[in-house]
Amino acid sequence: MIQPSVRGARRAPRAGGGARRLLLFAGLACLTAACAALPPPAAPPAPTATLDRWLEFFRHTPYPFGTPLPPPAASPLDGTYTKVEPKAGTPVPCFRCPDYAPEGGVWKLNFDDGLYRVLHVATGWRSLGSFTVDGDRLTLFNDPNCSDVTGHYRWRLEDGALQLEAVDDPCAIGLRAANLGARPWAACQPPNEEAAVTDHWPKPAGC
Repeated sequence: MIQPSVRGARRAPRAGGGARRLLLFAGLACLTAACAALPPPAAPPAPTATLDRWLEFFRHTPYPFGTPLPPPAASPLDGTYTKVEPKAGTPVPCFRCPDYAPEGGVWKLNFDDGLYRVLHVATGWRSLGSFTVDGDRLTLFNDPNCSDVTGHYRWRLEDGALQLEAVDDPCAIGLRAANLGARPWAACQPPNEEAAVTDHWPKPAGC
């Protein structure tokens, strides 16, 4: 018996093909509608005001490069001091200016619980380190600009000003000693209790 030939015969459509196409179209329509309903992207938040350089500086602490950090302890030096270098003119821009170069303008110096910080207001140059006090002797160390150097000074407070005299400090080819000891640092602390309460006293420049 001869079997009927299937060559050229039409294949029956697969079951469910139409349903799948309907689901695909429905999905595309939903996706398009969902995208159209999305709100426009939000604008990036406005930048916040930058913290004052000096206040922001207090977030940083020294690293114990070769000497452990001293335990926090009050000292007779604790407080903030300023000086004004009379050097005229704008600092010359440079990629690697000498550290502690005594540029003109206001400088700030702070001693607090075994940490010292120094800032040149005009350029933003700054440094910090550890310190200890023994009588009239001041020792500076853990400064990132001269991590293997220890500086030794004599200090005295007189008439509301701090005077530093270098005994031995080769940090930054001697510039740290030249800068810190060049002139007195005026104290930003009120001279007496009444001035502290009323806040009426002649504050030094930069305080």
